[in-house]
Amino acid sequence: MQNSLLVIREDVRAYSIRFEDERIKGLITWYKAMLQKAINEIWNNIKWRFDYKNFRKDKHVKVKVPDLPKSKEFKKKLRDKLMKYNPYASHWVDAVIRTAYSVIESWRKRYVKGRAKKRKHIVKRRFARCKSTLMKVDYKHRSIRITLKPREYVEISYEGLWFCKRVKGWRIGEVVLKDDRIIIPFKKEREYAINTEIAWDCNELTIDGFSPQLGFVHVSLKPLVTKRIIYQRKRASIQSLSKKKTKRGKKLWEKYRQREKNNCKDIERKLAIEVVRMFPNTLHVFEDLNKEGMIRRKNNSKNLRKRIARVSWINIMKEVERRGVVKKVDPYLTSKTFSRCGFIVKD
Repeated sequence: MQNSLLVIREDVRAYSIRFEDERIKGLITWYKAMLQKAINEIWNNIKWRFDYKNFRKDKHVKVKVPDLPKSKEFKKKLRDKLMKYNPYASHWVDAVIRTAYSVIESWRKRYVKGRAKKRKHIVKRRFARCKSTLMKVDYKHRSIRITLKPREYVEISYEGLWFCKRVKGWRIGEVVLKDDRIIIPFKKEREYAINTEIAWDCNELTIDGFSPQLGFVHVSLKPLVTKRIIYQRKRASIQSLSKKKTKRGKKLWEKYRQREKNNCKDIERKLAIEVVRMFPNTLHVFEDLNKEGMIRRKNNSKNLRKRIARVSWINIMKEVERRGVVKKVDPYLTSKTFSRCGFIVKD
């Protein structure tokens, strides 16, 4: 890229605060039940139609596409129905409906791409997403007042906490309430001057990049793969205990599963930080890989599917995206197409 490109994007940082209140626990119980009711109503009113989708440039597949009910009449009926069970401020019902549509829309995108089954979502996690109209933020005293019922509020302060300096001048988004904590997202628009671009190819043990200005770059994934193999062996050694459904076996299996998740997430984050530091003001181009499809593919051997499952390219891409500018491209024929003239090498 000869001239620098100015990109404006919104950075988001979320921090958790320990906070317990019986009123919030009651609100979350109601929110979870209403969210399931809203999802059921939307699901029962979905209309299905046949359409042709281009999963590849040379392949058209006939699939069933769900159309969600989005008319004002349906939303009004849904709101009136939920209001009958609402002891809280009316805006909480609007928050429930927004979350329900967000859940169904997320499922629809994955379903159309072949990454999800035709199955209604069951709400299992306990949470409540607070709308901005239910919040009053005092940036001077660093406190948030959340409306539960008319003239009934909850005050949350983040004054003096360790992340205050990091988010100075940032605005607060929609807060998420949990039973024992509150998650506060901070948002800020930033300008990024893009001077170069680098394309990344995801492989089993490396992520290989190429840029006309920088040349070839190789990032090793061996620490990540090694860590996964170690924990897979540890969990395999206690698999017999967990199959017998003993308490000790379940606790051990869950303990090592959580450790594997935390350690691998730490390695992915460190890799992403190193990549962004090495290549500042760079557009990172990644393949939009369907890892689930690669694992389910029957013509791949069992050994290959295991090796693919160990590498979390998507998580690394997301970590890079949090700190830099990322563009996703269709991986079909990217390894065979010449970048300058577009010629495809078939062999």
